[in-house]
Amino acid sequence: MSRITFEKHGQDGAARTGVIHTTRGDIQTPAFMPVGTAATVKAMLPESVKATGADILLGNTYHLMLRPTAERIARLGGLHKFMNWEGPILTDSGGFQVMSLADLRKLTERGVTFKSHIDGSKHEITPERSMEIQALLESDIVMCFDECPALPADRDRIATSMELSMRWAKRSKEAFGDRPGHALFGIQQGGLEQDLRGQSAEALREIGFDGYAVGGLAVGEGQEAMFGCLDYAAGQLPEDKPRYLMGVGKPDDIVGAVKRGIDMMDCVLPSRSGRTGQVFTRRGVLNIKNARHQDDPRPLDENCGCPACTSYSRAYLHHVFRSQEMISGMLLTWHNLRYFQDIMAGMRVAIASGTFAAWEADFHAGRAEGDIEPI
Repeated sequence: MSRITFEKHGQDGAARTGVIHTTRGDIQTPAFMPVGTAATVKAMLPESVKATGADILLGNTYHLMLRPTAERIARLGGLHKFMNWEGPILTDSGGFQVMSLADLRKLTERGVTFKSHIDGSKHEITPERSMEIQALLESDIVMCFDECPALPADRDRIATSMELSMRWAKRSKEAFGDRPGHALFGIQQGGLEQDLRGQSAEALREIGFDGYAVGGLAVGEGQEAMFGCLDYAAGQLPEDKPRYLMGVGKPDDIVGAVKRGIDMMDCVLPSRSGRTGQVFTRRGVLNIKNARHQDDPRPLDENCGCPACTSYSRAYLHHVFRSQEMISGMLLTWHNLRYFQDIMAGMRVAIASGTFAAWEADFHAGRAEGDIEPI
């Protein structure tokens, strides 16, 4: 059984549309993956997430290994059963979260030792342990273990980190073994250095993966620098495999990434923003807690089919947010996730019909005409 297959259906410029076939269902690309950090997309039921149009979720290796532990999830039947999600799941390797611990970690050739942010207990993640954890979780798409330096960083630091990540990628592939029905993605590193990105891509090609991620971006470099890197980084990766940009992002980040050849993305932004009252619409961003909404009978977005827009007014959503009612986070998260999925669906149609440039122009024009509020 093939681990994963990617079938490209259309291309318009560098933008691609297609489908990733997995044993748990197809993933239409370009795809946005909602983040279920601790085996749940916060404020959402699994069937609600599915109703927004999501084909795949992301789970977090670092958080799940600490609580409730990968071993417990395995005993209870695996992550899909545990969280009641029947579709594909991608798990990250834990490398990014460990990077963010800063003073609580120690990096060696073997791996990373760190203290839990929950209780201070000591743990170690190596490429082999990361593969073991993700196998226990039974995720469909597994990410190799890498080291992700924060930007800006000097070239020597980035080069050293990239070379270590490539050695870890090889160890990850060896530890992953032969797992029919599951895929392993390699992660390109190299900061904003085109030649280092090229070296990383070549090393990953030689090892051989089922898909390839652009790592080490959306870590403080800014949108202009990120797009400048994607102008060449995506094209350095194999044409016939999925390309995944990790941890991105805002709607205009997503559109710009797809324009440059990215097939998959994930970000906590739509769910986190929903819980804090930030709402994404076709006319820009609004802050539901602002007093201007307290008497407004209109929906958040008249063109959206989510429950928040079809059944509730801005005035009601303002009220429940200011009253700290749980339904506020539920409805606003549902809306944001639906909006992100609508963007992906719109881009898929535009790419397939060769009208991506016109779609992109309309996307930016609609937001420019909107009423973007300060948060």
